[in-house]
Amino acid sequence: VQLQAFGGGLVQAGGSLRLSCAPSGRRFSRNTVGWFRQAPGKGQEFVASMTWFGGSTYYTDSVKGRFAISGDNAKNTVYLQMNSLKPEDTAVYYCAAAPKVALTTESSDYDVWGQGTQVTVSS
Repeated sequence: VQLQAFGGGLVQAGGSLRLSCAPSGRRFSRNTVGWFRQAPGKGQEFVASMTWFGGSTYYTDSVKGRFAISGDNAKNTVYLQMNSLKPEDTAVYYCAAAPKVALTTESSDYDVWGQGTQVTVSS
């Protein structure tokens, strides 16, 4: 199963974007979904995760109060609503899915990944 992430783009600081992620051709078969990002010259960073059926969420401190992860079972899609964007949010954003039910921040726990979508926030 592959994931497809889209919705990135160029936005001014203070603006909003909504990223979407869906499996290609199949329903989500994992219990936890997450978003990670990688800025130029930096390592991969956990952003947010959600248990698909329970709806529990967890965020890294730098995005708390600004980003929201959610899922639509009918549309088989996971979203990352990003508000009050800052230049430091500029990165390639990846969605991922993990088999276990846990709000894990470890990329190694996720076994299915999307291709990434670029988010650029201008100052």
